[in-house]
Amino acid sequence: MTSIFWHRRDLRIEDNAGLYKALSKSTSVTPIFIFDTTILDKLPKNDQRVIFIHQEIGRLKKEYRNLGSDLRVEYGIPTELIPAIAKEICATAVYTNRDYEPYAKKRDLALFETLKNSGIAFIGTKDHVIFEKDEVLKNDGGPYTVFTPYSRKWKDSLNDYFLKSYPTERYSASLTKQKQNDCISLDAMGFSSEQHVEFPAKVFPTQIIKEYTEKRDFPAISSTSKLGLHLRFGTISIRALARVAVKSNETFLNELIWRDFYQMIIHHFPHSASDAFRPIYDRIPWEHNEAHYNAWCEGKTGYPLVDAGMRELNATGFMHNRVRMVVASFLSKHLLLDWRLGEAYFAEKLLDYDLASNVGGWQWAAGCGCDAAPYFRVFNPHSQQEKFDKEFIYTRKWVPEFGTPAYPQPIVEHSFARLRAIERYKTALNEQ
Repeated sequence: MTSIFWHRRDLRIEDNAGLYKALSKSTSVTPIFIFDTTILDKLPKNDQRVIFIHQEIGRLKKEYRNLGSDLRVEYGIPTELIPAIAKEICATAVYTNRDYEPYAKKRDLALFETLKNSGIAFIGTKDHVIFEKDEVLKNDGGPYTVFTPYSRKWKDSLNDYFLKSYPTERYSASLTKQKQNDCISLDAMGFSSEQHVEFPAKVFPTQIIKEYTEKRDFPAISSTSKLGLHLRFGTISIRALARVAVKSNETFLNELIWRDFYQMIIHHFPHSASDAFRPIYDRIPWEHNEAHYNAWCEGKTGYPLVDAGMRELNATGFMHNRVRMVVASFLSKHLLLDWRLGEAYFAEKLLDYDLASNVGGWQWAAGCGCDAAPYFRVFNPHSQQEKFDKEFIYTRKWVPEFGTPAYPQPIVEHSFARLRAIERYKTALNEQ
C-alpha cells in the first residue's frame, strides 16, 4: 500500500505516532511537509518561527536522506495539495497527527471529505498530547472545566502504555526511496531569513526539571526548560519529556498536564479561541486607550516587572511563565484592556505560541476562562516584584534605565486600578 505521511506539529522522525502507524501499515510511505499559505499569509515577514520551522525542515530532510529517503516540501494550500499529491503517487491513504485547533479541525474535515470521495483514507493519530479529546472525562461523560480534578483523573489514568515510545526507525524500510524536491527558500516564500533571536537548545534539562518546584517562579535564574518551542512544533516527543517528569518532578509534570487540559478545552469549546469561555464576561466594557496599550507593548508602563517581561518578549520571543501571568493581569485588570489584545500580541511575538495554552492563560488572567482566577483577584505588580525579583536582577537586565530619571512614572496607580477593575467586572457581571 502506498501512503503519504503529512508532517505538521511533529517535525521529527523518532517516536512519531502517526509516522509509525503509516510505516507499519504501508509498503511505501512518502513523507511531506507543507508551508501552509493560509497560515503564512497572516504572519509578519520577519516572523522568527518561520525561520525556526525552515531550519527544522532542513534538518528533517537530512535525517530522511540518511535513511535512504527524503522529505517532500511544498508551499500552498493543503486541501488542494494533499489530494493532488495523493493522485500523483497513487496513494490509498494519508496519515497525519491530529491537531485540535479550530482552523486545523475545519481544514482536516474538508480534506477528509475530499479524499473520501476519491477512495483515499485520511487517518489521524494522537501524538502531541498524552491524553486527547475524550480520554479524560468526568464520570458523567462530560469534559472537565476545572484543572485540579482533571489532573487527578489524568494521573489516575496514566500508565506505561501512554508513555511508550514508537519505534519508527524499525520500519524505515517502508519509506519511499525516491529523492524529493529541495526545500523552498524563505525568500521565495516572501520571508526574511535574518535570525534575530536565539532558539533554545533541544535538550532535556534534567537538573532544571529536578529543581523546578523550588526555582520556577524566579525569572532571574535559569529555572525553566524553555522547551515550549520544541513541544509546539514537535521537534521533541511529549512522551519522552513526560517520562522524565514522572520520575523527577510532579510540579513540572503538572505543567504538561495543563498543556493537555487546554488542548482538551479548545477541542470541546472551540468558541473559547476568540470569545470568553464564560460568555457573561463578554459584557465587560473594556477601555480603549491606545497610549496605555502601546506603553504595555513597549515595556514602558512604569511597573518594573511588567516592563522587564515585555522587553524580554520583544527581544527574545520568550517570557518567563510567572512574568506572563503578571503582564497579562496588568493589561486586563490594571489597564482594563481587552484580553484579546494581549493574546494577539503574544501570538505575534512568542516563539512557543500555542493557541490553546495562550488563550487559556490569558482568559485565566482576565477571569473569563475555565478554572480562571476570580475577577476580584488582581495581581499586585509591586508584591510580585518583592516575591520573585526582590533584588531587581531580572528587571535591570531588561530595563537598564530603571532607577534613573529616564524611567517612566506608572501610567496608572495600583490602588485606583484595582478598585476600578473590581467595580467594572462586578457591575458587568451583575447586569441581567
